[in-house]
Amino acid sequence: MSHNRVEPGHESPLKASRLSFIPERLGDMVILLIRFGILVCLVASISLALHSAFAKPDRWFPLPEHIHTVQNISVIDSGPTNISHILFGIAGSSNTWHDRSNYSKLWWKPNTTRGFVWLDKKPEILHDDMLLPYQISQGWRQFQYVHSASAVRIARIVYESFKLGLPNVRWFVMGDDDTVFFPENLVTVLGKYDHNQMYYIGGSSESVEQNVMHSYDMAFGGGGFAISYALAAQLDKMMDGCLSRYYYFYGSDQRVWACVNEIGVPLTREVGFHQLDIRGDPYGLLAAHPLAPLLSLHHLGQLNSLFPNQTQIHSMEKLISAYDADPARIVQQSFCYDHKHRWSISISWGYTIQIYPLLLIAADLQMPLQTFKTWRSWKNGPFTFNTRPMSSDPCQKPAVFFLDEVTKVGKSGSVTIYKRHEGKEGKCTRKDINNVEVERIRVSALKLDPEYWKNVLRRHCCQLLGGGSIKNGSMHIRIRKCRPQETVTA
Repeated sequence: MSHNRVEPGHESPLKASRLSFIPERLGDMVILLIRFGILVCLVASISLALHSAFAKPDRWFPLPEHIHTVQNISVIDSGPTNISHILFGIAGSSNTWHDRSNYSKLWWKPNTTRGFVWLDKKPEILHDDMLLPYQISQGWRQFQYVHSASAVRIARIVYESFKLGLPNVRWFVMGDDDTVFFPENLVTVLGKYDHNQMYYIGGSSESVEQNVMHSYDMAFGGGGFAISYALAAQLDKMMDGCLSRYYYFYGSDQRVWACVNEIGVPLTREVGFHQLDIRGDPYGLLAAHPLAPLLSLHHLGQLNSLFPNQTQIHSMEKLISAYDADPARIVQQSFCYDHKHRWSISISWGYTIQIYPLLLIAADLQMPLQTFKTWRSWKNGPFTFNTRPMSSDPCQKPAVFFLDEVTKVGKSGSVTIYKRHEGKEGKCTRKDINNVEVERIRVSALKLDPEYWKNVLRRHCCQLLGGGSIKNGSMHIRIRKCRPQETVTA
């Protein structure tokens, strides 16, 4: 046996020294590593805290696109809806945009309004006065269609607008390049709804034949419609497949409606969207506008001018001058009676006044005069609302006044002047009729609070000032809230 054998219970000096030396070195190293780790964690924690305080939270930990946008909406900006939360998608064409852009210039406000006109290709000439930024539609040529490739392209505007991933978008509002929107009123209406829920908001056609041909449950695209962010996120997942299924549909709005219908979301109607599927003169409709904020007007280039002896663009400029003074009140109807002269007076604020030389019931005054015909067949109806026929009897026809001047009074009021329009109607010769010997009407009103539309609605009353006296061919009327027990006939 080897003489180097160590007896049990005895260790060699070398082995003993190694065993005592290694644990000591390891212990020091472990302590150093622990201290270094604590120092690194402390520095990292301080850096992360500073970065969180002064940098955007998504730079280190990027989120998927759809979650990123939800974060911007729900966390960063959770206050009331305002104009910055609306992204407009305007359907245009490079061939027609230069002319039709005149309608968009009426309501678009640079650095305030958000959105794009979507074109089929880049315009050959870019004009310096082009207010709306543009986008070029992509990917639409791959789809099968029966009627129109442009209908497919326009139907994808919601999808492509969502794909832009812009922050703080709550609503996607679609319209045509000849649609005039009234943005402040849109903010008021959309503010009633929760953008985190799925909403499809718009209006039907005025002509029954159009609704029968397409659908009563569809929002007509020219009049405009709004898609909430939550619904747009769902459309994003299935839009292209849906468009392939409905390749045989006629219009873009019908395609969007079909896709929304697959998700199971019904149309929420707002009667302030106006497709204006009518022919002729829209006067009767705007002179007796329903009790709702004016949101849009479409087909203006194919209708008579709103104001006589003016182009449609100049007519809209005049209407918008009143709208700018009191957005919530524009074309809101009030009526009252001059019992002394036995006159009925209807006011469409900011647009027109009618004085009838006889007493009409309120139900008649709020019913539009049929100054127009149906869109497709040019017939006298049917429409989706009741109308009154135009009488040829001068003793039953109203004296018509159109807006002439608008003046703001401080921050809370306005004065509008309406000038009489002399038409071709003859003069009433009946002795029991007091002919309307008025040339100008002055209307005073307090600015209508947008919150008015969130309450139980009631039409405002009008009051003849000075006992209805007429001085130098002028009379003065005040529009105000109706008193609790007041009726227009009292």
